[in-house]
Amino acid sequence: MITTKELVAKYGKPTQKGNRMVYIKLPYPMRLSWDLNTKVTRIRVHELVADNFLAVFNDLLCEYGYEEIVRLGIDLFGGTFNYRKMRGGDDWSRHSWAVAIDLDPERNLLRETKETARFARPEYKPMIDIFYRHGFISLGIERNMDFMHFEIKE
Repeated sequence: MITTKELVAKYGKPTQKGNRMVYIKLPYPMRLSWDLNTKVTRIRVHELVADNFLAVFNDLLCEYGYEEIVRLGIDLFGGTFNYRKMRGGDDWSRHSWAVAIDLDPERNLLRETKETARFARPEYKPMIDIFYRHGFISLGIERNMDFMHFEIKE
């Protein structure tokens, strides 16, 4: 996993307004996980990972199709950029650089493990493989917690 020192060297210092952020247009609409009536058609990410994110979403659409993405809740957007410290820690959240994304947070809780997290089920393995193929890691896989969270590996 990438360290904070490595993040600062590659992506810059995190700032409240965001450092080198761009908006990418999603290949399919997502829904805010806390307000299912609100559509998300673009997300804010660090410019150096914009292509990685686009590749992930394009591959997810090819792998699952839009109807299956919705059925599985892969379209439930929990956020990318959020300038803050990690929950319960002193280090910066990877969301402070917008190099991470949370998906379907209500059904993949922070402390939830592979025994109960939705994204630990077999039907989500292709999704996780797609994230890894494009340079991301899953904290669910790496730490057996926080299955909603995917962050850039380096």
